[in-house]
Amino acid sequence: MSLKVLPRMSSVDEARRTMVEIGASALESPAKHALRRLGLNRSIKLGDHLKSWDMLETIRFLQAHVGKDEPILDIGAFASEITVTLHQLGYSNLSGVDLNKRVQKMPHNDRINYRVSDFMHTPFADESFKAVTSISVIEHGLDQTALLRETARLLQPGGYFASSFDYWIDKIDTSGIKIYDMSWTIFSREDVESFIAEAAKFGLTPVGELEFACAERPVDCMDREYTFGWLALEKIA
Repeated sequence: MSLKVLPRMSSVDEARRTMVEIGASALESPAKHALRRLGLNRSIKLGDHLKSWDMLETIRFLQAHVGKDEPILDIGAFASEITVTLHQLGYSNLSGVDLNKRVQKMPHNDRINYRVSDFMHTPFADESFKAVTSISVIEHGLDQTALLRETARLLQPGGYFASSFDYWIDKIDTSGIKIYDMSWTIFSREDVESFIAEAAKFGLTPVGELEFACAERPVDCMDREYTFGWLALEKIA
């Protein structure tokens, strides 16, 4: 399946339990969270329980398609859990980019190549990566042509782009709303189809079937109710 949709909130909790069981969870412990509330824990707070479902989908996809020594890049890597969990699972060739300079203070920064960069104009050479990941990033300040052009440049032939994003099958208006000082898009089915059509111009194509149907709206943000979508694209050799 190339496009999946978070069906219900219980799927989030189920995904996190699975991540814990396989050693792929990097959320801080309750003790560290309590210290943070007291101002005694100033480490970077990784991940978000609400992102558990799309995290697990990405992990499972990479485990099925990418070797543990093959290069993987995460875009929007600051406070992202994915690079840390992949490191925990034995992946050894990991990189991450983010505009936030604190990305270089992320855990395992001696083994994960974190760079400060706009992910639409990264410093990496052509065809540097077997996979590029993006967990709930592309809906913020979306410039799909620039994003897809850079992703295609970075991917090796036969490489993969795995991303998650805010989604509802019908269009939800977010005009005038900013998150992280950037515009916000809740992808509709039409938006996803447009994104896939634009991706095809750069040799990126869905890996499998597309499932657009929505069951519930488990996410509530800025007075908007929606769900998450997950999409995998492959760079045709």
